[in-house]
Amino acid sequence: MAELDMTSPLLSSPSSYQPQTVLTVYDDQDYEPSNLQSSLPTTILHQNHNHGRTHNENGHHSSPNPYEFLRSGGFSVPASTTVDPFRNETPFISGIYEVIKIVLCLPIALARLVLFGASLVVGYMATKVALAGWRDKQNPMPKWRCRLMWVTRVCARFILFSFGYHWIRRKGKPAPREIAPVVVSNHVSYIEPIFYFYELFPTIVASESHDSIPFVGTIIRAMQVIYVNRFSPTSRKNAVNEIKRRASCNVFPRVLLFPEGTTTNGKALISFQLGAFIAGHPIQPIIVRYPHVHFDQSWGFISLPKLMFRMFTQFHNFMEVEYLPLIMPSDHQKQNAVRFAERTGRAMASALNVVQTSHSYGDLMLLMKAAQLQQDKPWSYMVEMARIESLYHISSLEAVDFLDKFLSMNPDPSGCVKPHDFLRVLQLKACTLSEEIFGFLDVEKNGSITFKQFLFGSAHVLKLPLFRQACELAFAECDTDGDNFCTKKELADVLRHTFRELDDDEVQGLFNLFDTDNDGRISRDDFFYCLRKNPLVVAIFSPRLLRKNLSKAGDKMLDDIV
Repeated sequence: MAELDMTSPLLSSPSSYQPQTVLTVYDDQDYEPSNLQSSLPTTILHQNHNHGRTHNENGHHSSPNPYEFLRSGGFSVPASTTVDPFRNETPFISGIYEVIKIVLCLPIALARLVLFGASLVVGYMATKVALAGWRDKQNPMPKWRCRLMWVTRVCARFILFSFGYHWIRRKGKPAPREIAPVVVSNHVSYIEPIFYFYELFPTIVASESHDSIPFVGTIIRAMQVIYVNRFSPTSRKNAVNEIKRRASCNVFPRVLLFPEGTTTNGKALISFQLGAFIAGHPIQPIIVRYPHVHFDQSWGFISLPKLMFRMFTQFHNFMEVEYLPLIMPSDHQKQNAVRFAERTGRAMASALNVVQTSHSYGDLMLLMKAAQLQQDKPWSYMVEMARIESLYHISSLEAVDFLDKFLSMNPDPSGCVKPHDFLRVLQLKACTLSEEIFGFLDVEKNGSITFKQFLFGSAHVLKLPLFRQACELAFAECDTDGDNFCTKKELADVLRHTFRELDDDEVQGLFNLFDTDNDGRISRDDFFYCLRKNPLVVAIFSPRLLRKNLSKAGDKMLDDIV
């Protein structure tokens, strides 16, 4: 074996070697979902527009892209994180120690329950007195009413004591309200709002549903709560305006927000909502920890009665609260709430020594939906909703609708769907185009798709600039007599350009898919509603659209986009 020169490279390339791949890196502000064309970390894909196929780095052909007629360059699915921010680590009583402890604490638990009930009743009555006759809810609560609320605040401390928080370790101090009008905190349990009510008596931002909770609804009204419906853009806008108004006026209490929007297990910090950061006021972050060995106190994916019972039957529950230094927004960040939120999130995650993920309340909705339908691994259906919301502007409710559709495909215990179940639900006949549609989603080319692949692929197609125009043209092709309705025969005539041998049952299946109101005909609204709910199905009209001379229509599409 010849000796190697230590200064020469271990691997040398032939002089004739020419690079075959050009990798473009986009800045965050220039990034668009359609620009991303890599399906796997180790595979760089590019689109050959002459053949409509994607190629991997070895030059091997993958399935053709059935959405090239919409100018899709393919999509990628980010790798899933192994972090589950909602899983409670001790959902069940396990171990001899826990069993013995619970038995010994049962008499104590009864006394704690009595203390809890008495404190709640006394606090409720004091709050009713403080609120009696107060009508001007747009202005701060008068001083004498605030003094009456001290009774309720003391009762809140007794409630914490009844749950086993006999002492609470604090680090740092809350900044004066004049300096930090907004405070934000991570959200792990229902304990933090009780603690902050006692400690700070702030104005909080809460879901409208909290107002109807017995006892609690009355008490939080005394905090001059800002209600918000997270699914209503108008409600969210009004809440942001109210946060701005109160934060900028020193006569109001400081404003407290939980920017994660839901509780987690404290092992990660999930994505932040921007309501606390839009106003551009200085913010004091607060972090809460619940050190434990045998009992995880987080209100993750666990029922409230079970969590309360476990708290009542502990000798002592540990809680640590740390007030972090103020975060002052720069002039640029006052105009950019996203950057301000990111900076605050990094400070809190660093202090907590946890990772940040792109999960959101939408992932909890998906998790609960999958668990409700008794899926074997409900956590596998989380997709880090904040990421897909930012890329494709898909709402959490839309994601849940896509999950309903995916679960109707009968996924296996690992959460994967096979081609025949996919085609059955979308009423697609087995053919080359149907295989291409499935292959478009199957980015890993293993013969099955996950919900994350289904959601990313559907969202990618739905948000393509030419999608709506393609729907318009497809309906125009189906509506041959121009009456704004499509009959079964008209649909069949169009579909036979795609499916050569389409029997009557298969036509009826697709007709039923589009006839969303079941009135025996497909209206324009039916047609568009079906394609919004099943965007992948638009590919079945591509042969008809491509056969027609649509150059003028295509030019009009481009004009509309520009």
